[in-house]
Amino acid sequence: MALDSNIKSQLTAYLEKLVQPIELVASVNDGDKSLEMLELLREIASISAKINLIERHDDEELKPSFTVGRVGQVAQIRFAGIPMGHEFTSLVLALLQVGGHPLKLEAEKIAQIAALDGKYNFETYISLSCHNCPEVVQALNLMAVINPNITHTMIDGSLFQEEVNTRKIMAVPTIFMNGLEFGAGRMGVDEILPKLDAGVVAREAVKLAAKAPYDVLIVGGGPAGASAAIYAARKGIRTGVVADRFGGQVMDTMGIENFISVKETEGPKLVAALEEHVKAYEVDVMHLQRAARLVPASAATHDLIEITLENGATLKSKAVIIATGARWKEMNVPGEKEYRGKGVAYCPHCDGPLFKGKNIAVVGGGNSGVEAAIDLAGFVNHVTLLQFDPELRADAILVNKLHSLKNVTVLLNAQTTEVTGVDQKVNALIYKDRVSNELHTIALEGVFVQIGLLPNTDWLKSSNIDLSKYGEVMVNDHGQTSLPGVFAAGDATTVPYKQIIIAMGDGAKSALSAFDYLIRK
Repeated sequence: MALDSNIKSQLTAYLEKLVQPIELVASVNDGDKSLEMLELLREIASISAKINLIERHDDEELKPSFTVGRVGQVAQIRFAGIPMGHEFTSLVLALLQVGGHPLKLEAEKIAQIAALDGKYNFETYISLSCHNCPEVVQALNLMAVINPNITHTMIDGSLFQEEVNTRKIMAVPTIFMNGLEFGAGRMGVDEILPKLDAGVVAREAVKLAAKAPYDVLIVGGGPAGASAAIYAARKGIRTGVVADRFGGQVMDTMGIENFISVKETEGPKLVAALEEHVKAYEVDVMHLQRAARLVPASAATHDLIEITLENGATLKSKAVIIATGARWKEMNVPGEKEYRGKGVAYCPHCDGPLFKGKNIAVVGGGNSGVEAAIDLAGFVNHVTLLQFDPELRADAILVNKLHSLKNVTVLLNAQTTEVTGVDQKVNALIYKDRVSNELHTIALEGVFVQIGLLPNTDWLKSSNIDLSKYGEVMVNDHGQTSLPGVFAAGDATTVPYKQIIIAMGDGAKSALSAFDYLIRK
C-alpha cells in the first residue's frame, strides 16, 4: 500500500522528530493483506534511518500484524491489520511516542499511569471507518508507552472475522483486558484510568469542588455549548464548560453538507475545530463530567446557581446555560437492550463493517435512516429498511438513491415489535404490518436504530425548570428558562429544527442573554 505524495511528505516531517531508534516487527504470511501491510511498512522504514523493519513468517502472532517498539526492548504496541483510514493517525502517534517524542499528556496523568500495578494486556477491536475507535487506540497505546506493564493490540475486526465471531463482537470499539471484556464505545485516558484506579474519581471531585464560582457556567460541550463559551469568554467574564463529551452528538455524525460556508465536512473534524476555537479563550473546560442536578439560586446558595455532578462535586455560578443536547432515541421493544452491542447498533459508520456480507435492518425512514441504509448496502448482503409511517421522510435525493439499490427492501407501515437472538447474538427482527396487523419475522444479524433524538434533560426533572411534554427545556426568544439566571440552547430546548448551525446560533444568543442578565443584575 503506497502512500500518496502529500501524506508521505507530511509523514517525513513527523518522523524527523524521532529521538530514539525504533523497530517494526512484522508478522506475515503469503496473503494479499500481508503483502499490502509490508508495502506500507517498507515505505515508512525508507523514510527514516531511525526505523528498522524486521519480517517474521514463522511466529504464532496474528497475521498480518506488526509491533512498534524501541530497539532492545519488548514491544508494547501491536497493530493487527493495516492502520489506514481513521487509524493512520494512531500509527503516526505510536511511531512518535515510542520514538521518544514528548507525550502530550498532563504530568499528573502520566504519573498516575506509571504508578499502575499489575499486568494489563489490552486488545481493541476496531473498524477503519470508525471515528470513535482512534481515541481508544491512541489512549491505550499512550498508556503502553508510559507503563511497561501495559500492552495493547489494535485488531481490525473486518480483517479478523474468525476472532470477531469467536468473541461475539458486534460493535466497535470493543476492548478486552487480560482476555475479558473491559468496555465498549469511545473512551480516552480520562475514562480508562478510573476503571484501573478507583481513587481517580474521588481526587477529581475534590479538585472540581474547590473551584471558585463562575460568572457563566455552560453545561454541555456540543455546538451550542462551544458557541456559548466563546461568546461568553469574549465578554471578559469567568466562563466554565462542564461536558460529558466535548462535541456531543456531532461526534457521531459523519457527512455534514449543510453547514453554511463549509461545503462538506465530518463531525469529528468540526468538533476538533470547535475545541481549538474554545481553547483560544480563557475557558475552563471540565471534560468527562456529567451533571446530576441543578439547584436554583437562593439565599441559601448565596444567590449562586449550583450544578451537582455525578461524581459528587458541586460547581457554582451566577448564571448557567444548559446545552446538553440530545441522544439517540431507542425503540423500547423487547430485545433492544439485551442485544445492544450484540447486533443492535446506533452508528452505521462505526459498526457497519462488522456486518460485511450479512443481512441487516435499518429502523427509521428519515434522513439518518435512509443515509444509513445507503451506506450499509455497499458492503452488507441485504438491507431491510423499516419505516413506521406510510412514506419515507428523507430528502428526495436520498430516497431516489435508496430505491436504485438492488439489495435494499423498503417496508412502509412497519412497526418493530421485538428483536430476538440466540447465543448472545441477534438473529431476527419481528415487526407488525400496521395496515393488516399481521406479525412478520425477518431473519438477520444486525439492527441499526435511526429513529431520531431525545433531549438530555433527565437530570433537570428535580429542579422545577419547565419542560415540554417531550422533555425539552422551554425557553423564550432570548433563551431564558423559567428559572432566573438559567438559560438554555440547542437540541435540549424547544427551539425548532435540530440542526448544528441553529444550535450554534442559539448558543451565541444564550451567552449574550446571560451577559445582559449579569450586567443588569
